[in-house]
Amino acid sequence: MCAMDMRRLAGLVLVASATLGAAAPVRIRNLSGQLVDPLGASPSTTATVLLFIGTECPYSNRSAPEIQRIMTRFEPRGVRFWLIYPNAIETSAIIRAHLREFGYRDIALRDPDHALVKIAHPEVTPEAAVFDRTGRLVYHGRIDDRFVSLGKERPAPTKRDLEDALTATLAGKPVATPATQAFGCYIGDLK
Repeated sequence: MCAMDMRRLAGLVLVASATLGAAAPVRIRNLSGQLVDPLGASPSTTATVLLFIGTECPYSNRSAPEIQRIMTRFEPRGVRFWLIYPNAIETSAIIRAHLREFGYRDIALRDPDHALVKIAHPEVTPEAAVFDRTGRLVYHGRIDDRFVSLGKERPAPTKRDLEDALTATLAGKPVATPATQAFGCYIGDLK
């Protein structure tokens, strides 16, 4: 088994074990310097989604319309979304410019120390992690299957994995596929 297969297997084992218990509180700073616990849900929060994206990743950038469509659909149903920037070279100023360029609200958190990466297990941007109302990781992986390989993408996705995971979670059902392989730009400094 190659190193990538071993890493993916380890991620699947971590997803399986993470679904058994809630994630411990993690407090990281938002772009204004305030400490935030993105998984600390209010009683009205039905699920939390961490969307790992990168400012220079073309796959992240081309996913912006789909991410915003999903946010528009699920936020009224109590789903809390966070844009997580895991690459240390992305400063608050760079992230703010990225938010403006792609029409995102300021729901961004920097994760240069990978505190959230350790909980959600992304390897690339864009990649999503869904936590249920109790803080259990119930899905991590691709947003959809639009990106097939380097330089190859479908005109439209045939599977909408993040949307399916949220639909199941909000219905109180287990996610049929709790982990999928995402395609995108590797997150720097993963250990």
